Amino acid sequence: MQSFSDTLGQVYRAMVANKLRTFLTMFGIAWGVGSLLVLVGLGEGFRSGQHKQLASLGNDLVMMFNGTIPALANQHTGMRPYELTLGDVEAMRRLPELRAVTIELNRNDLYEVSQWSNTSSHVMGTEPNYTVVRFIPMDQGRFLNDRDLLEHRRVAVLGSKAAQLLFPGRPYLGETITINDIAFTIIGEVQPIGRGNNDYDNQKVYLPITTMQELFAMKGSNIPRDALTSIQYQPAIKGDAEAAKAAVHRVIAQRHGFDPSLDDAFNEWDTIKEEKMIGAIFNAMDVFLGGVGIVTLGLGAVGIINIMLVSVTERTREIGLLKAIGATRRSILAQFFWEGLLLTGISGMIGIAASAGFMWLLQQVLTGKMPGWDPPRLVPWSAALALGSLTLSGVAAGLYPASKAAALDPIEALRRE
Repeated sequence: MQSFSDTLGQVYRAMVANKLRTFLTMFGIAWGVGSLLVLVGLGEGFRSGQHKQLASLGNDLVMMFNGTIPALANQHTGMRPYELTLGDVEAMRRLPELRAVTIELNRNDLYEVSQWSNTSSHVMGTEPNYTVVRFIPMDQGRFLNDRDLLEHRRVAVLGSKAAQLLFPGRPYLGETITINDIAFTIIGEVQPIGRGNNDYDNQKVYLPITTMQELFAMKGSNIPRDALTSIQYQPAIKGDAEAAKAAVHRVIAQRHGFDPSLDDAFNEWDTIKEEKMIGAIFNAMDVFLGGVGIVTLGLGAVGIINIMLVSVTERTREIGLLKAIGATRRSILAQFFWEGLLLTGISGMIGIAASAGFMWLLQQVLTGKMPGWDPPRLVPWSAALALGSLTLSGVAAGLYPASKAAALDPIEALRRE
């Protein structure tokens, strides 16, 4: 009885005897596997990058901005703008549908000066709970606290880029800057938040909201003294902002005198909805790319079956001779079966290794270089899918030609030229 090692030896000699054909077959399978893994890895890179981009803002976050009430048919009133206020915030904080609410009052027309440099950053008034709703990792010092608000303290927290611009290479905690000629003490610095060239958040200067409204309230006619730039909140139900948004719409519409069903009156950004939409897009992309990969591997399997059938035809006299000198049907079946399986298996492993190496190289070169996108990475489920598909392809590629070879009559096989 032929041993397994003898079978593998015969398989090896058959593959070496047709080097070019074996190479081209294996190259096609490896290319298909590698393409599948790289394409899926690219999709996952985009998904990961977008998730990090949204996470740099905060989790479960809805941002509401000042809006405009649209003009209605059969009414003489035109479009009417409205400003969010501290009164709106207090009303929203009584809503059970919300678990956290914070505020922003932004000014981009203020001038900051230190003893070393000057700049015009994004000065923003906010509250201590801003770090709860938004992603604000502290690097040095501290963020604003309740006493800063209560006592209207003139203190400031710098974003990382603002700190570099105002104090290039110098210590700044406890130092003083002036904002439009008003002195402020630096109490902390925020770690870099933006990715790549997206450094808007890194240029911010954070002040207590009470100090900001006292000294740098919003400009313009008919704007309330307690007007805000934005109100931002998190829903009580994580990952679902629909009930929270409906409750907020009712409150804001009631306080500003319009129908809450006027969706165009609300200027907001729902990061929860955005992330779900991005996830759905990339899920569909993964399914599509996975389907393309399976089809590619299927075509490779058909190619291997064809190659193996050609091999059976070429080796008909050899098969007849083997059967004539006592080779069993099982040994003939095993030889061609293992030849097809090894072709697909080795090719698949080469494709996986090559794609993993290529994606690792991209990670070393491109990580952190492109905001909103991460370099591709090897996705375990895609590798498992490729291996499973290859196994089935290898079985199909080996079994049918092997059965035809084993079924040959030795006398008829020897008579063929």
